Amino acid sequence: MVDSGEQWDAPNGWAPMQWMAVIGLNNYGEDTLASEIAGNWLNTVNNFYKVHNKLVEKYDISGDRARPGGGGEYPLQDGFGWTNGVTRRLMAMYGHLMAD
Repeated sequence: MVDSGEQWDAPNGWAPMQWMAVIGLNNYGEDTLASEIAGNWLNTVNNFYKVHNKLVEKYDISGDRARPGGGGEYPLQDGFGWTNGVTRRLMAMYGHLMAD
């Protein structure tokens, strides 16, 4: 929640954190919140993909626009494995929530 300029802090969203939140909430019966988080993540990734034709390691999730994440010790990575894997799995589970 702290906007420190570091890669794991706000406003960055990361696929493994989204995955842990969705699965954890589902495990505790919080299906509505899990669906909301999954849908938001899928729409963020999809909107970025529509503009840039690629997936990236992290996203700026502070607004409505499809923006890459930033900060940290190295440049933003394209086609990052965990983004690809988490997005693919969430699409199988929640693809119906994706906007066209």
